[in-house]
Formats: sequence, C-alpha cells, structure tokens
Amino acid sequence: MGGWRLSMAEATQFCVGLENKPGMLAKLCEHLKRANVNIEAIFVTDDEDCAWVNFVVAPNCNPEQALIDGGYKFFTEKVLTVQMENRPGALQHVASKLAGAGVNIDYVYGSCGEQPTFMLVLNVDDLDGAAKAFPD
Repeated sequence: MGGWRLSMAEATQFCVGLENKPGMLAKLCEHLKRANVNIEAIFVTDDEDCAWVNFVVAPNCNPEQALIDGGYKFFTEKVLTVQMENRPGALQHVASKLAGAGVNIDYVYGSCGEQPTFMLVLNVDDLDGAAKAFPD
C-alpha cells in the first residue's frame, strides 16, 4: 500500500438533546429536511432519559434556525473532519498520526461519503418489530 490521500478541515458539530422515545429523531430530521439541511455524518448516544444527536452538515447548510424554530436545545462545538480513502488501515493511520502529535481522540464516528451505498447501524428496542417494518 502506498501513501494516504487525505484532507482535513475544521467543522461545526451540532449537538441536540432529545427525549428518548419513539419518533423524536424522525421529528428532528423532518425539521432539518424542511430547512434543506443535509446531514453528512451523525452519531446518537442515549441513556434512559435523553438521546444526544451529534451531527455535521454539508457545507453551506446551517441548521440553527430550523433547530430554534423546532424548539430544540442545542450547542455547537468545533471538530476535525478527515476525508480519505475507504480502505483497511485508514483509521489506524489517522489515529497514529494524531497520537504521534500528542493529540487525544475523545470520540470518533464516521460516514462513507461519495459512495454508491452506505450503511446505517441502528440500536433498536424491538428487533422483531423493526424486521416487520421492512418486509422482503
């Protein structure tokens, strides 16, 4: 394997707290869709009371007004985005470079951009119900 082609940029991550119950993520996404906001990467964590939705949007998209209009409480923070080849060792390469520079990674999530397909991983409370929602 040769060298790695990558580009790094600073981005704004939006962090939205949602009530942890069915339909809340769909409602948030509806507000963003109506504002023509395109999510490029998303990460959701939860506990019993709250789901935290962290996401980065496409350039030239600004979800702030949609979030305000929807009554969402949110905050923003700066994150580093890395665009690189989707091949084995990609994360190791970036993590090693950052470690070598003394930079700690607090958390990481990903999204396959500019691919003909992508994968979503969903943790659900009813796998049988989910399967019935998408029959063959």
